[in-house]
Amino acid sequence: MTSTDQELAAPDQTPRKAEELRPNVPVITIVAEQRRPRAMFGEIWNYRELLYFLTWRDVKVRYKQTVIGAAWAVIQPVMTMLIFTVIFHRLARIESEGVPYPIFAFAGLLPWQLFAGALQRSIQSVVSSAPLITKVYFPRLIVPIAATISATMDFAVAFIVLVLMAIGFNITPTWRLVALPGFVALALLSALAMGLWLSALNVRYRDVGHAVPFLIQIWMFASPVAYPSTLVPERWQVLYGLNPMVGAIEGFRWALLARPMAHPQTIAISAGVALLLLGWGLAYFGRMERSFADVI
Repeated sequence: MTSTDQELAAPDQTPRKAEELRPNVPVITIVAEQRRPRAMFGEIWNYRELLYFLTWRDVKVRYKQTVIGAAWAVIQPVMTMLIFTVIFHRLARIESEGVPYPIFAFAGLLPWQLFAGALQRSIQSVVSSAPLITKVYFPRLIVPIAATISATMDFAVAFIVLVLMAIGFNITPTWRLVALPGFVALALLSALAMGLWLSALNVRYRDVGHAVPFLIQIWMFASPVAYPSTLVPERWQVLYGLNPMVGAIEGFRWALLARPMAHPQTIAISAGVALLLLGWGLAYFGRMERSFADVI
């Protein structure tokens, strides 16, 4: 009998399980776990070169194939300042507490536009980096951080105009300038805190990207950009301070224009809220990033 005939004559055999065929092979199950903030920041430090290159990429993409380049960072706040001066100062008669209104408005617009620009970029950053996220591993937290940091380039260019305006209006700098970086950092932290939460949410619900510009417009009028915070009644100051940009804008003006700080507690409340939002954003982003590659 040939081997073929033996195979045909052999009785049917039930397929054996993989565990019976390879009983000594261990089974490894990989489960994603939520990392602690210390581990997240440690990974970011290890990937700091990638953070630099992503930040520089965002800056170059913003001004690629533009005619006037970085001048857009000046045109927008200057035009907005002129509109605010006509509408709020000339027509609505809103005073600026002894400071010339044009520089008062411009000093409020700079931290606000830093916040708004950083927030808009960070929200879209994860979705726009989909080809990179789905191919290689790196700390996803780097993407919104790089987008937030890239907004400082526009701020730096517009800040030169603010310095020239301060010289033109004979505003003498004081020791308060040492506190200016802290209020700039408060605006960035506020943008990053909201950006972490909304960028993760934007991966699942793209409606977020459409709703944020409208939210930013409302948020601007709820912040002391075109008016001083002293217009808000005293009994509402604590509630008003829950807006983290209130502390950033008022502190920025206090440090640069040497104007009195009417409600120091408002700045403290705004800083505390920004830190709480940042912690919440880190926790939410860390929980959601495990599904980015599958959903995006």
